[in-house]
Amino acid sequence: MSDVQPPDLDLLADGVVLADGAGVVTALNAVAASWLGVDPVTAVGRPLDEVLALQDHDGRDWCSYNCPYRGLPTRSAVPEQAWLLPDGTEVLVVARIHRPALTEPVARVAVSLRSGRGRARLDRERSDLVATVAHELRSPLTGVKGFVQALLNRWDKLTDDQKKLMLTTVSADSDRLSRLIAELLDVARIDTGRLQLYPRPSDAAVLVRRVIESVDAGTSRPIELDVGDGLPEISVDPDKFTQVVTNLVENAVRHGEGVVQVSVAGDADGVRIRVEDQGEGISPEMRRRVFTKFWTGGGRGGSGLGLYLVNGLVKAHGGTVTIGDADGGGARIDVELPATVD
Repeated sequence: MSDVQPPDLDLLADGVVLADGAGVVTALNAVAASWLGVDPVTAVGRPLDEVLALQDHDGRDWCSYNCPYRGLPTRSAVPEQAWLLPDGTEVLVVARIHRPALTEPVARVAVSLRSGRGRARLDRERSDLVATVAHELRSPLTGVKGFVQALLNRWDKLTDDQKKLMLTTVSADSDRLSRLIAELLDVARIDTGRLQLYPRPSDAAVLVRRVIESVDAGTSRPIELDVGDGLPEISVDPDKFTQVVTNLVENAVRHGEGVVQVSVAGDADGVRIRVEDQGEGISPEMRRRVFTKFWTGGGRGGSGLGLYLVNGLVKAHGGTVTIGDADGGGARIDVELPATVD
């Protein structure tokens, strides 16, 4: 006889209920017994449909609804579903159906119960995303609608300079909307592993300088750029690289103080883009959270997606992002990308 003992089901974090081919419970762990409100000793030997006292919002019980002992012989599982425990708590339930062969009846059923708090957390994250998107869309849309309405109602009374100013603002707000939508799409692609890159040999200094000129035109905060000599080419998707640098610089402008310093340096191995501000900096214990979705440290607005995208896009290019302390105080963020391989 083998000395190997069956695993102790009580060591599992999820609830587990096992039943034989006759629908009689053969084992259950302490988690399942506690959630189902049964005694783990006396529950063994009772029918599965009595022990597994789960109902949905329509009052149907799990066994009658899923019929684990009936159905096609190729059926091997019951997919994850949300069910209610006797006390009304939601759990996620999945089951495996075991047959010795396709021509034989069900021999065993293993039911797993997992807390629904994980799904609740996911629902909260989705709600946060909806709230964030609604908030970020509202401001530029309000501006677009207001200026367009003014142009329609007062076109003959407005001077050419006033019309130009309004149309310029509408264009800027439209660009902001387009960028937010692009960010949301990239977040979804990163989360699902479907991000597509179109890399080509690029001059990092040229791309960074374009970003600085664009951001500098829309802010009163001084931005200084220092470009080193002998920079190698890097193989990047120019649009995604521009998005990374733009998010870093705008984040420094939004959350920092004083002069924003941007530098580009490199050697034969690759290029480093460094962005420093003179703000309060980012404490070491907060640096991991910076790259999570909806992080908006400092309470100064923004979608909270910028640095999450930076991290995801840089990793997709084979690079790294690190956070440190700037020499004069404030935050320092370094992006390192490998040089193009000939």
